[in-house]
Amino acid sequence: MVLKVGSKGSEVKELQGFLQITADGIFGKGTESSVKIYQKDNGLQVDGIVGPATLEHMGLVETTTPFSTDDSERIYETFNGLHIHRHYLPSQEYKQGPTNKEYVFLHHTAGWNNPFRTIDHWGRDTRGQVCTEFVLGGQSVKGNDDQYDGTLVQAFPEGNYGWHLGKNGNQKMHTNSVGIEVNNFGYIVDGKTYAGTRVVEDQIVTLDKPFKGYKTWHRYSDAQIETLRLWILYIADRDNIDVSKGLVESIKAKGADGFEFNPDAYYGRIKGMWTHTNTRKDKFDMFPQPELLDMLLTL
Repeated sequence: MVLKVGSKGSEVKELQGFLQITADGIFGKGTESSVKIYQKDNGLQVDGIVGPATLEHMGLVETTTPFSTDDSERIYETFNGLHIHRHYLPSQEYKQGPTNKEYVFLHHTAGWNNPFRTIDHWGRDTRGQVCTEFVLGGQSVKGNDDQYDGTLVQAFPEGNYGWHLGKNGNQKMHTNSVGIEVNNFGYIVDGKTYAGTRVVEDQIVTLDKPFKGYKTWHRYSDAQIETLRLWILYIADRDNIDVSKGLVESIKAKGADGFEFNPDAYYGRIKGMWTHTNTRKDKFDMFPQPELLDMLLTL
């Protein structure tokens, strides 16, 4: 596949969504300019044409050669029956310890359902050590691929950390936190993702009231929610973190509004578990799906 000026369709929309520009499905001069900037910033040939090399670097196509340094996909089992695949990034792609874990942060990827692909993309991008220790796979929004649904993958060894919170009021939270990315597209508009991909009806959830301005979202699957529950309990035990503090307390007090920005999360004043939306007003991960709230309240 090659995308260039004059190309149209869903592939162009996905590209535009990745570039975070208006996703109208038409590859015009504006899209070409954004592609050239991306190519220049990432050491690619600067021609404004999205060919195999640029597509692979963006992670918009499946690759035949994973970037991970651990391709064995070894699996280990936790005390509570959770199965975790090891698929490690190169050591320069995450931050080396020591680290004293005090926080858990929940994210979603705003994209792909394949957790291995997510990690491989982190290994190819040039943003530095931006990653989380764990990625949780999901369903394809097209409804044709659920092989990764509920699959949990570890992106680097325990005792290290990634840059996953951006700018906040306490930069030590990067060092002292463990994060997970849940493969999910986030908000849905007119039955489509931000990239213009049509979402099958049973993967769309409508909230009682808008969250971050949107009522319809890409549903976290039952398998994702159950795996996430087991993972939270595992991390609480592994890193001695009280996951009842923070987000869970906020949900008990505010319901779905507990997912909104919270200064206690932003400044790291309350140690425990939070979402990315709790620490950043500009973020959309995660959203208060009722089944997710119910699960969190059982912890």
